[in-house]
Amino acid sequence: MKKNRLCLKTALASMLVLVATSVSAQPTWMDWLFPNYTRTQHPIVLIHGMFGFDDVLGVDYFYQVGESLASGGAEVYTLQVSALNSTEVRGEQAAQQIQDILAATGASKVNIIGHSHGGPTARYVASVYPGMVASVSSVAGVNWGSSVADVYRQYLEEGSAANSFVVAIGEAFATMIDWASGGGLPQDLNASINDLSTAGSVAFNAQYPEGMPTTYCGSGAELASNGVRYYSWSGTGIYTNGLDPFDYLVLATSAAFSEPNDGLVSACSSHLGHVIRDDYYHNHFDEVNQALGTISSLAADPPTLYRQQANRLKNVGL
Repeated sequence: MKKNRLCLKTALASMLVLVATSVSAQPTWMDWLFPNYTRTQHPIVLIHGMFGFDDVLGVDYFYQVGESLASGGAEVYTLQVSALNSTEVRGEQAAQQIQDILAATGASKVNIIGHSHGGPTARYVASVYPGMVASVSSVAGVNWGSSVADVYRQYLEEGSAANSFVVAIGEAFATMIDWASGGGLPQDLNASINDLSTAGSVAFNAQYPEGMPTTYCGSGAELASNGVRYYSWSGTGIYTNGLDPFDYLVLATSAAFSEPNDGLVSACSSHLGHVIRDDYYHNHFDEVNQALGTISSLAADPPTLYRQQANRLKNVGL
C-alpha cells in the first residue's frame, strides 16, 4: 500500500502546487484478516495543530498514523497549514488544499481528522465548505478553549513588552518548523492564542456551531444540519512515559487546569459531535503518537484508534 501526502506550496503569482509523496506502509495482522478495514469511500485528510507540520526530516506529525491508515486501504493526505495563525486563516489554507485533492483525485468529498487546533480548523472548512466534507473527526480539539491559552493571555497581554518578546520567539520557532516542512506560510502567535482561548472559542462556536454540544461537556449531533458527520476523542493522561520529553512539558501546562485534561486541552473542551471517548491514557502528544511512538505500555495504540475511526466512517458509508 502507499501513503499519499499533500503539502501546500506557495508559488509564483500565488498559485498553489499540489505535491504528493509516497512511502511504503507495512501491513499489520489486521490487514491480512481485513484487507479493506480502513478503505473509506472518501479520502482521509489529516490537519495538524499549533506548532505542527506535515513532516519534518521524514518524521510525521501524525507519527505512523498515515501509513497505518493506508495499509488498510485508505487514501490519506496530510496538509500543511500555518503552525501559528487564526482558525479562519488555517481553515482557508486547508480548504484550498482540499479543493486540490478533489480536483486531482476525482473524489467528491473528504473525511477530515484534525488534532488540537486542527479540530476547529476542520470545523471551519466543514461549516464554510460543507459540500467538500463528509465528516470531521476532532482529536483533542480545542472546541471550548484551552486554559493554557487563557493563562497566556492573562499574563501576556497583547501589545505588552513581554508579549512582544514571546511572540518574536514563538513565531521564529514556528517559521523554522514551517521552513523545515516546506510550507512558507504566515505565522501569527497572537491570533492562535486569541482563537484558542475560551472567549475566542465561544465566539467561534457561535459563528460555526455545527457539531458542537449545546452545553459544556455534552455531546453534539453526529449528523449536523450541514450534512457533515462529527466525531471526537481525547485523553486525560499527563505523565505517561518518562522517556518522552513532551511529558515534562504537559506536566507544567497541566497546572493551568482544574479538571481532567491531556496537558493542553480539557476532556470536556474536546467534545464534538459523537464523543467516542474522552479518557484515553494519552497526553496531548500521545494522541498523535509522539514523540516517535513513545507512549505508555498500558495505553491504547494511537494509530489503531485512527484505524478504528476510519473503519467507523467506512461502515456509515463515508
